[in-house]
Amino acid sequence: MSVGTRFSLAGVTCRYGRAVAVHDVTIDISSQGVTAFIGPSGCGKSTILRCLNRMNDVVPGFSLTGRVLLDGEDIYTPTTDPVAVRRRVGMVFQRSNPFPASIFDNVAYGMRLSHERSRAELEVKAEEALRAAGLWDEVKDRLDATASMLSGGQQQRLCIARALAVEPEVLLFDEPASALDPISTQRVEELVLELGTKLTVVIVTHNLQQASRVADRTAFFLLGRLVEYAPTVSLFTSPRDVQTEAYVSGRFG
Repeated sequence: MSVGTRFSLAGVTCRYGRAVAVHDVTIDISSQGVTAFIGPSGCGKSTILRCLNRMNDVVPGFSLTGRVLLDGEDIYTPTTDPVAVRRRVGMVFQRSNPFPASIFDNVAYGMRLSHERSRAELEVKAEEALRAAGLWDEVKDRLDATASMLSGGQQQRLCIARALAVEPEVLLFDEPASALDPISTQRVEELVLELGTKLTVVIVTHNLQQASRVADRTAFFLLGRLVEYAPTVSLFTSPRDVQTEAYVSGRFG
């Protein structure tokens, strides 16, 4: 593993039953900044993302060959605890999924599972997480209100706060703004950029403009294969592969 690398994937092939979803992917993901995965629907980018915290384990019939190293350690060994991996590698999904509970309890949930904390400690950590997610000023006077009362964009930022509350080293985003209005999308993108200065961020997006705005490096996937991986500016302005050039120029996808 090279210096500054958070994840190293080597020869990763993923199957759902007999169907191969990802073919022989090898990629290093930096410990700093934002990495984007782009490509048309069904290209394997979300499958690879979920390999990084073993979320695919919950899918019946899923299997993986190859190696996925997190800080130099293989997270797919028989002795590795997937729950411990997910504490280090948080995830925010395409659609916000707040629990049917108060705003405060949503943020405190993971902290209560991982540590015994007093109410005062939970309040301090919850405020830190909500501030980090850019939501504190909007909810500080109604923390006991049910999370379902928030707007869609606020609910998504609440889910980000919930993920941040357990202090992960990595945060994965799977199409986090696809269901949001333009203003909420902008807030989420600003948050992704800010978080990329503090921890490892990997984002899957169909939105090429979004990738160009938030990502330091971008990986283009097609038909389950990694086609090209480069600094974002280079990939969008001077791609090396003709398939990449066709996709980023809008000729297909």
